[in-house]
Amino acid sequence: MLVWVGEATEGERTGESVNRRIGEPKTSPQHPAPNTQPPISYTPAHLAERIRAEQAALEARSGTDGERKTITALFADLKGSTALIEGLDPEEARAIIDPALHLMMDAVHQYDGYVAQALGDGIFALFGAPIAHEDHPQRALYAALRMQEAMRRYADTLRAKGYPPLQMRVGLNTGEVVVRSIRKDDLHTDYVPVGHSTNLAARMEQLANPGSIVVSAYTHRLTDGYFAFKDLGPTQIKGVEEPLNIYEVLGAGPLRTRLQVTATRRGLTRFVGRQSEMDQLQRALDQAKAGHGQIVGTMGEPGLGKSRLFYEFKLLSVTGCLVLEAYSVSHGKATAYLPVIELLKSYFDIQAQDDERKRREKVGGKILMLDRSLEDTLPYLFALLGVEEQPSPLQQMDAQIRCRRTFEALKKLFLRESLNQPLVLIFEDLHWIDGETQGFLDVLSESMASAKLLLLTNYRPEYRHEWGQKTYYTQLRLAPFGREEAEEFLDVLLGEHSSPQPSPQRGEGESPRPTGERARVRGMESHLHALKQLILDKTQGTPFFMEEIVQELVEQGVLRHDAAIGWVVTHPTTALQLPTTVQGILAARIDRLASDEKALLQQLAVIGREFPLSLIRQVIAQPEGELYRLLASLQRKEFLYEQPAFPEVEYIFKHALTQEVAYGTVLQERRKVLHEQVGQVIEQLFVGRLDEHYSELAHHYNRSGDAAKAVEYLSLAGQQAVRHSAHAEAVSHLTTALGLLKTLPDTPECTQQELTLQIALGPVLMSTKGYAASETGAAYLRAVELCQQLGETTPRFPVLYGVWAFQVVRAEYQTALTLREELLHIAEQAHDPALLVEAHWALGCVLFFMGELEAARRHFEQSVARYDAPQHRSLAISYGHDPAMSALIYEACALWLLGYPEQALRQNQASVTLAHGLAHPFSLAYALCLATVAHQYRREWNQTQEQAEAGIVLA
Repeated sequence: MLVWVGEATEGERTGESVNRRIGEPKTSPQHPAPNTQPPISYTPAHLAERIRAEQAALEARSGTDGERKTITALFADLKGSTALIEGLDPEEARAIIDPALHLMMDAVHQYDGYVAQALGDGIFALFGAPIAHEDHPQRALYAALRMQEAMRRYADTLRAKGYPPLQMRVGLNTGEVVVRSIRKDDLHTDYVPVGHSTNLAARMEQLANPGSIVVSAYTHRLTDGYFAFKDLGPTQIKGVEEPLNIYEVLGAGPLRTRLQVTATRRGLTRFVGRQSEMDQLQRALDQAKAGHGQIVGTMGEPGLGKSRLFYEFKLLSVTGCLVLEAYSVSHGKATAYLPVIELLKSYFDIQAQDDERKRREKVGGKILMLDRSLEDTLPYLFALLGVEEQPSPLQQMDAQIRCRRTFEALKKLFLRESLNQPLVLIFEDLHWIDGETQGFLDVLSESMASAKLLLLTNYRPEYRHEWGQKTYYTQLRLAPFGREEAEEFLDVLLGEHSSPQPSPQRGEGESPRPTGERARVRGMESHLHALKQLILDKTQGTPFFMEEIVQELVEQGVLRHDAAIGWVVTHPTTALQLPTTVQGILAARIDRLASDEKALLQQLAVIGREFPLSLIRQVIAQPEGELYRLLASLQRKEFLYEQPAFPEVEYIFKHALTQEVAYGTVLQERRKVLHEQVGQVIEQLFVGRLDEHYSELAHHYNRSGDAAKAVEYLSLAGQQAVRHSAHAEAVSHLTTALGLLKTLPDTPECTQQELTLQIALGPVLMSTKGYAASETGAAYLRAVELCQQLGETTPRFPVLYGVWAFQVVRAEYQTALTLREELLHIAEQAHDPALLVEAHWALGCVLFFMGELEAARRHFEQSVARYDAPQHRSLAISYGHDPAMSALIYEACALWLLGYPEQALRQNQASVTLAHGLAHPFSLAYALCLATVAHQYRREWNQTQEQAEAGIVLA
């Protein structure tokens, strides 16, 4: 088992593992050792404190159950260690191996990773847990590169002392695991990550050549662009059915930000919206150019386009200015002045290949050309850029004095440059800024009021600064796109039209697109439109989330680009898989919550997207005052919104994807318990109006594993959806119920339930799939079998009617003619006016298609004569469409064919009038469709177009 070791036991386990491998220590080594201090309790204090806090929080939230997390696992081990320590005293061997492990651990800790276990001459580490980071795959690869570089230097030291070669291999994988706590005693807690992902990381390490780093396709996908890779091709991995692409990491890539990676991988999409923000940035620049320095802080949640806004502003507005930009990175807080250093490298045009002499020449030359009075800034600039003189006059300087003078040097440099030309300084992602860079920005902000300088910054809401009271500070709060902008952005991604584009004028000899092809294209456009709506609802105006979900759909093969018609949906979907990139951003934000806040958020995520306060109070086991405090905190942190409702307060997740990510962290067994509890509370709270909650109850009992109750409520929800003409929802509920029924014991009660479900499903499939669709026929033929199993000698009227409709539309007229007699016989025996209405319509329909128009007309007339609108309005729901409307339509067709055009027109109009009063969209669409044909026969083009457009709008 792979154990994630809690508390400060890494070094102890390291020592124990090495001793077990090389034997018991002797009193003294035979040879001098490079380092005799073992890495006992090596986790740095600041990290150990955070790790213990995260471990305690996990234990408090979920006890020994644990939770689901996406992490990057790293395995590293030494190759050549056996030869290295052969013949050495155990203590000397340990003194050689321990520093190597020390270097590995140091690299892991540098990027906030956690060494879960020391494995003799290697380590197993996690990134993304217990400390959550949205960029844990990048952190893991930076750590891997760092440890390889450190190991090469250490191996050189050993080789110089006459020891054999020593190399390390590293393997990484990113994926989902379950992490859970197991308290061993009062002092130690083990955390066990369970899942295939860690095993796959171990396989990557085994495949790596000594001195190399190998990652899986999953990690590569999330880090490509940030790093350089060599594709090693598909490789058969033990325990994995299909070959998996693996990659060797060659080094850090040239890209630093998500925007840069996106631009390089697939190009930037057309910029949409944000005109107001662009105008405000332009006004600030105009002020700065006039000598009134400005600070603009752009605040927004991840993915809203803060960096893209600055990118577009640079392209459009900053001609005649010097623009210098720097980026903070999440793993850069431990590196002092990191953004400033990058900005200085850009200013002095320092390249990676420049040696120290070249760097000194570039810095010194530019400073002296700018202003000789700045010569006193050179020692501080040299120090920042790593070209400090030895011995340096700064080395003996008090740290606070050195820091203050460094700030002053930077301030003098940029203020002096702004006298030559307007200067725009861009500092991005200040929520990750290191303390020294923040200190410099604070100093600069105090001195720029009269400078030709614009300081542009962006950050997430959690960032805090002291500039808010300055008259030359402006804050832009970036909001998600509104619906119109979001639709425009999605049109940019997936095509701007959901209806067919006019075809170019055909050349001579070219044929028009066949009718079947036009229908196929319309169907694909309909699927694309539905997918767009699903994406819009899920992402709620966050552009990065929209882009990533579209890209995920392309990679899954759900979306494919057709050169002739654009993007097409290869197979319709009603669920979107959350991309790991999006999940990482949201999961890291959730993990920053206090333990009790996160626990509540997870429980609320199981309840649903929105929920009344009364339901929360019954489900969440918290004292009322504490519950209100936690809800208020989640509102302040913008995880939840309170929405107006009567008669009580309701809450809603601000973002649907936040709910999805929070839900995904809860273990499945825990989810089941919570879903069961929520279902029971809903039944108790809303006992008098359960019909308002059928869908919720079906959802909760389905997720709880209570199949019997799930079937009950799915059936009720499905029939309710049929009554509301929500056909897609009805199909989903009814087919899910049928699937769950198969898991229950085979009893007469279950057979009866299935018959009810099949009878309800049939008319919906007629409307959605078609009368002659195989799914429609399967539903009704199965219903016939069920009637026979229940001992009914004659199948029920709705069942026979469904089989009849299936056959008549398939032109199986002789079989349908036999069924019509049986339908009429059942109706007459029952003396049921409603059944007689349906039976006469069915008889007339078969006779019409067989060409017996006069006989068909008589049955249509009988159907209409027996029809009583108040009593028979519900027949449209039971049978898919209204029988009197259908009888009028087909009587009109018969009259036209018999040579009575005016009577045919009157019956057509009567059918449309009747359909308008039914509140049954499918019946109205049916009537409008055939009324359009009637006007077309009469060459009444205006009326044809009017009826057709009405049908299109309805559809």
